[in-house]
Amino acid sequence: MSACDQASLEALAAEVGCLLLANGERLATAESCTGGWVGQCLTAVAGSSRWFDCGFITYSNEAKLALLGVDGMTLAAQGAVSEAVAGAMALGALQRSRAAWALAITGVAGPAGGSPGRPVGTVCFAWAGPEGRLDTDTRHFRGDREAVRAQSVAHALRGVLRRAGLGRG
Repeated sequence: MSACDQASLEALAAEVGCLLLANGERLATAESCTGGWVGQCLTAVAGSSRWFDCGFITYSNEAKLALLGVDGMTLAAQGAVSEAVAGAMALGALQRSRAAWALAITGVAGPAGGSPGRPVGTVCFAWAGPEGRLDTDTRHFRGDREAVRAQSVAHALRGVLRRAGLGRG
């Protein structure tokens, strides 16, 4: 299941939808470097309105502050591409939605924008869920901008499947 073409991503989104629907839960998204690609994949699935609540595309730091309530001091100290900011984005999306789960993605998709500490392909993720659950992860993906973004979408959706599926039937 390593393919990251659009059809594979939409199939993964459909799996997420089936799980959330079975659990009676909804998902919200907070995306930066993927620019709404996760939301696009989710809404490509017929009936997604039953389990997808909303998506925030917060590409700029200002949008992360204003729309998701990310703390400016966290942004300044950690940088936008950090697990701390991804976590704050996911929590902000969860608090501003009717969802039980939220995912967040922030990263350096390239081709420029990388640094020695955060090279192109560095992407931070967070998943927030019931009972205050918050998990974060950082990955480094290879490839061009589109490949980094597609792999990010796949990783974020797989993360929902792993977390929302825990302890269930």
